[in-house]
Amino acid sequence: MRSALFAATAFSLAVTGQSALSAEAPYVDDRSDAAAVIRSFYSAINRHEFARAWDYFGDTKPAKDFGSFVKGYDGTDEVEVKTGGVSDEVAAGSIYFNVPVAIRATAKDGSEAVFAGCYTLRQVNAQIQEPPFRPIFIDKGALKPAKAGFEDAVPESCGDGPRPPKKDEALEQAKKAFAATYGDQCDKKTPDGKAVGEPDAYSIHYKEADSASDEPERETRLFRFFCSMGAYNEGAVYYIHDAITGVRQLQFASPELDIRYENNNSEGKVQAVNIIGFQTDDQLVNSEYDDATKTISFFNKWRGIGDASSTGTYLFRNGNFSLVQYDVDASYDDESNPQTVLDYNTAP
Repeated sequence: MRSALFAATAFSLAVTGQSALSAEAPYVDDRSDAAAVIRSFYSAINRHEFARAWDYFGDTKPAKDFGSFVKGYDGTDEVEVKTGGVSDEVAAGSIYFNVPVAIRATAKDGSEAVFAGCYTLRQVNAQIQEPPFRPIFIDKGALKPAKAGFEDAVPESCGDGPRPPKKDEALEQAKKAFAATYGDQCDKKTPDGKAVGEPDAYSIHYKEADSASDEPERETRLFRFFCSMGAYNEGAVYYIHDAITGVRQLQFASPELDIRYENNNSEGKVQAVNIIGFQTDDQLVNSEYDDATKTISFFNKWRGIGDASSTGTYLFRNGNFSLVQYDVDASYDDESNPQTVLDYNTAP
């Protein structure tokens, strides 16, 4: 069976004159499962290793001969691939796998096209094989131009395959917003080595103060993104989502302080800490969300030992977070002795 992909010669790769992109494409040759074979096939295509790509197929090849197969990729610069939920069925001596696939083919002129469909792969029982051994191979494939964009083009299933989980649209929107604003500003890795961009996510269910008793609860999603790590402070960015406003970044109210020291010596005794205005911060330092109290709190160390610092608490109510307490320890005296400069937690 000749797939639409292989017929789409407008999105093919040249044998000679490798681009810098294809030359840098990672080498993947993983035949441990069906989806891995598909990824390996497109690794070979991107690296112009057409003999390797040809070898991922069994007796039924994707073109009448190897030369036609290579020529079929003349002009394409890169192919990205996504796979969906894989199904399998057992036949005599073999297991057949159905793999939903979407690809985005980028031509050398920069134009793009998206194709989607299914590949069928076969794994012959290793115990009944004789040399040469044949690992999992592509039996056939049929991709057609997709109506959806690349991110949404993977078929839900092939054959009796499982349907992929529904996308968390709120999470995806928050991730895109974070990447667009902070992709070049934040660290690339978290302290534990994970890629930045996957947030901690929380669901907050509540009723507004003036809602009737029979009204259903509302839901707000909260997303906490790690941003940066210094010597003793970690920065985080927050987004929230609700059904009315969609995704938006949280901005945190912060008092502007006028701190007076004895003899104007910051190492000396603190005489007064006054609030002279308010500003907003787009990040919080050493922060966390507590679902039990529905609060976000932070602890900003002014120096490593934490004897001088500012701390604050933001309470979730009626769909938003409000600053309800702010404490300041302005004395660099090797001790923790904060004073509260703003308090809406205590009754008047």
